Amino acid sequence: MLLARVEGNVVATRKHPSFEGWRLVICQPINNGGEPEGVPQIAIDAHGAGMHQRVLISSDGGAARAMVGDPKSPARWFVMGVVDEKEPGVPV
Repeated sequence: MLLARVEGNVVATRKHPSFEGWRLVICQPINNGGEPEGVPQIAIDAHGAGMHQRVLISSDGGAARAMVGDPKSPARWFVMGVVDEKEPGVPV
């Protein structure tokens, strides 16, 4: 599980059939200070996260494949939730 920021949407003329009907977003993992950390990941977004919103993403491929309903899907990353606010005094 990683803290990330949504940096864009994925648009594809052809994609794996298991992704039909799912929104794909580009998520940049970030550290507690909000600085980029690591490489961006493409994640399935069932929550409707907006541009530059902080999200929690998971690399649990089994859960991602179960979410799209295809055990042979190439799905790996998915948005677990949108971070609405942070606790006072906790850096994020």
